[in-house]
Amino acid sequence: MAQLRINNVSYDLLSDGQLANISQWSESLAEALAQREGIALTEEHWQMIRLMRQYYKEYHISPIRKLLKKSIEEHYGKEKAKDAYLNQLFPRDIQTQGTRIAGIPAPLLDAEQEQIGQPLRQAPNPAHVKHFVDEFEFGGKIIKVFTTGNLTNLDEWNEPLAMFMAAKEGLTLTPDHWEVIRFLRKFYFEYGISPMVRLLIKHIKLDQHKNKSTKEYLYKLFPGGPAKQGSRLAGLPEPQGCIEP
Repeated sequence: MAQLRINNVSYDLLSDGQLANISQWSESLAEALAQREGIALTEEHWQMIRLMRQYYKEYHISPIRKLLKKSIEEHYGKEKAKDAYLNQLFPRDIQTQGTRIAGIPAPLLDAEQEQIGQPLRQAPNPAHVKHFVDEFEFGGKIIKVFTTGNLTNLDEWNEPLAMFMAAKEGLTLTPDHWEVIRFLRKFYFEYGISPMVRLLIKHIKLDQHKNKSTKEYLYKLFPGGPAKQGSRLAGLPEPQGCIEP
C-alpha cells in the first residue's frame, strides 16, 4: 500500500491507485490526484466526476463503462457519452483513471469472471436455504452451481431448467416472472453484469414498464430478492453490490 501526502495529510492508496479510505475524498484531493496523472481538471472533468460519485452513492457500486456511458447520455447528451470525448478527458480510461480521481472504488469485474477457477465452496444447506447448493441432476446431467445457487456454466441454462430451479425454491413461473427473467438476461448480455435491485428497478422503468418496476411488485414475484433470486433463475451470475434478502 502506497501513501500520498498532501498539505501534511497522508492518504493510503491501494495498489491500483484508488483511495483506501474513500471517506477521505475531497475536491482538493481530486485536484491533487489528477495533477499526479497530468490532468488539469476542467468543468467537463467535474461533470463526469460528480456523475460517477452520485452513481456510487445511489447504487453502492461503481458503474462499468457501458452503464456509465448510458448515464452520461441521460444527463449530458450523446456527444459527451462518446468514447473519443471520454478518452480525451481521461486518457488512461474513465473507468480506472476517472474513478481514481473521483475517489470511488474501481468497477468490479463481472461476477462470473471473478468466480471462474474458484473451487466450489462446501456449505451446509440449512432449512432457510431453498435453492440448490453445489450440484443437482436435471435432464440426465449433473448441473453444478455455486453456493449462492447460481450456475457455474451459463451455457447450461434453458427455460425448463429455470422452471426446475424455481420449483425447488417454491415458485411456479408465470408470464410475469418470465418478463422479469427475460429482462435480466437482456440486461446481462447487453451490459455484462447482473443488475442489483436498484439498477433493476431503474432500468425496468426506462424500458417503459413503470407499473412493473416497484419494489412491492418485484418482491411479490421473487420473495428471495428480484435481483438475487431472479438472476439465479435467469441463469446469470450473482449481482454485485446487491443489498436485499
